[in-house]
Amino acid sequence: MAMIFTLLLHLFLFSLATASTSIHDLLKSRGLPAGLFPKNGVKSYELGEDGLLQVYLDWPCVAKFETRVMFESVVRANLSYGGLIGVEGLSQEELFLWLPVKDIIVYDPSSGLILFDIGVAHKQMSLSLFEDPPLCNPQDGLLDKNPRKEFGLKFRDEFSFSISDVNSFC
Repeated sequence: MAMIFTLLLHLFLFSLATASTSIHDLLKSRGLPAGLFPKNGVKSYELGEDGLLQVYLDWPCVAKFETRVMFESVVRANLSYGGLIGVEGLSQEELFLWLPVKDIIVYDPSSGLILFDIGVAHKQMSLSLFEDPPLCNPQDGLLDKNPRKEFGLKFRDEFSFSISDVNSFC
C-alpha cells in the first residue's frame, strides 16, 4: 500500500512540475533555445513518456526570425536532447514558398548554430536568433490558406527531378 501511495505521489509531483514549467524552460532544459516557440499565444503543452511534444497555441500565427515562420494551432514533434524531430505544424517561408519544417537540431551548442531541415534543404542559422521568444500574430490573410497543403509535400511530389534529368537538358 505504501508503494502505491509513493508511486501516486511521484506522478502527482511530476505532473505539477510539468504544468508549472513553461515551454521555453522545457526547451532550455533539453539543450534547445527558448525562443523556438512564441512568447504569446502558447496555451499549453503535453510531453508524453515517449518524448512526443504537443504544443497548443491559442491561434495559428506568423513570427519573424531570419525569415517568417508559421505556427499552426498545434505543433507536434519528438523532443530529444538538442532536437525536435518529425515536426508537424510549423512552416518556414523560403523564396515566397511556405515549406514544412521537418527537424530542428542543435548538434553542438558551442558552434552557435541551429539546423532547420525544410525537406528540400538544410538551413543553418545563428542560435542567437532564437534566444528570446518572438511575438506571433496573424497577418494579411496569410492564415486563410494552408501553406503545407499548397506548397509542402504536393509541390515536391509533382516537381521532383534528379541531377541526370538536368544534365540531359544541357
